[in-house]
Amino acid sequence: MAVKRIEAEPSTVVVELDHAALVIIDMQRDFLESGGFGETLGNNVALLKAAVAPLQTMLAAARKSGMLIIHTREGHRPDLSDAPKHKVERGEPSLRIGQPGPMGRILVRGEPGHDIIPELYPAPGEPVIDKPGKGAFYQTDLELMLKNREIDTLLVCGVTTEVCVNTTVREANDRGFRCVVLSDCCASYFPEFHEAGLAMIKAQGGIFGWVTPSTKVLAALDSH
Repeated sequence: MAVKRIEAEPSTVVVELDHAALVIIDMQRDFLESGGFGETLGNNVALLKAAVAPLQTMLAAARKSGMLIIHTREGHRPDLSDAPKHKVERGEPSLRIGQPGPMGRILVRGEPGHDIIPELYPAPGEPVIDKPGKGAFYQTDLELMLKNREIDTLLVCGVTTEVCVNTTVREANDRGFRCVVLSDCCASYFPEFHEAGLAMIKAQGGIFGWVTPSTKVLAALDSH
């Protein structure tokens, strides 16, 4: 069993790789590409691209190590029966959830925009969790999947830092999982929210988890 020490804030964390998983949150075309849900809300989607290259390197290393890798996608059934009315009607986006856009119906499962970007596309055998909400545990079988594989530590990446990443980390914390958030493998449409989201996770002795750049994890994976 490979045991690795990862330098992180607020403290070094010791991880057994056999009981760890890389969880990649919502790296979808709808959030990262022009014409998707993120842009309909008035966001600069290019800001999320900062996480792509570091995540590509991290994903390759995780695959090489044999670590469990899980991808998530936020989206709804084509009939929107799992989309809360207030979520669909919220704000003044240029296109609402379910309406036709350049990449198909906005944030709807099975549409091109709902899928994961090509640079980080899941390999055969890597589970994909389709979730209707912000958190990856809400109305999904993620917890069951992790417990069946005796996973206790999650290396968390993805977008956006303050919304789906933070929500998932908090859900995981309440369920007894340890979370290590890879700071450069996460991103936000609002840089200040990215920093605040990471600060909240590692505050008070790591109240929700640990934060570290992916370079520290890569160094740990390479160590003997």
